[in-house]
Amino acid sequence: MATTADIKNGLCIKFNDKLCQVIEFQHVKPGKGPAFVRTKLRVIETGKVIDNTFSSGHKIEPVRIENREYQYLYQEGQDYIFMNNENFEQVPIPAKMIEKPEFLIEGMTCNILFHAEEEMPLVIELPLYVISEVTYTEPGIKGDTATNTMKPATLACGAEVRVPLFIDNGEVIKVDTRTGMYVERVKN
Repeated sequence: MATTADIKNGLCIKFNDKLCQVIEFQHVKPGKGPAFVRTKLRVIETGKVIDNTFSSGHKIEPVRIENREYQYLYQEGQDYIFMNNENFEQVPIPAKMIEKPEFLIEGMTCNILFHAEEEMPLVIELPLYVISEVTYTEPGIKGDTATNTMKPATLACGAEVRVPLFIDNGEVIKVDTRTGMYVERVKN
């Protein structure tokens, strides 16, 4: 068992029978009364962020997690199949565990957080950026580049994003996987 003195950013703990990760914490020692630790916790299963205040010296139950690199192989029904790059073991991950599965490209390397004792996958982290070809978008009007107007485009990976008017079919672009926003055009 650990105490509130062991709390740090990124620590995973069991809180109210749920796995939570500490996003932010602040140790407060008021002039009057006992010290306490104010925290922001992300519930791993749902992604919801909750605030909680622990009294100083409160016992917490840390959970050991491991970050492992896996390669995305293919989709099978509602599951996405990932392969461990070291021992080639394949793991099926349900679609609900992946925040933006439309950005998955075969062969892409992703980080998967595992509960170390139970060997259970918790969170799948996609790379920050994905590079994909635009398979379909409406043609832009020549000379209409003065405004910051965006148009819908479909990528080879299946995602739909908004791109500037000068992007055409067949061009390769870089997209932020966290927001789904166009970043830049990639030169061949």
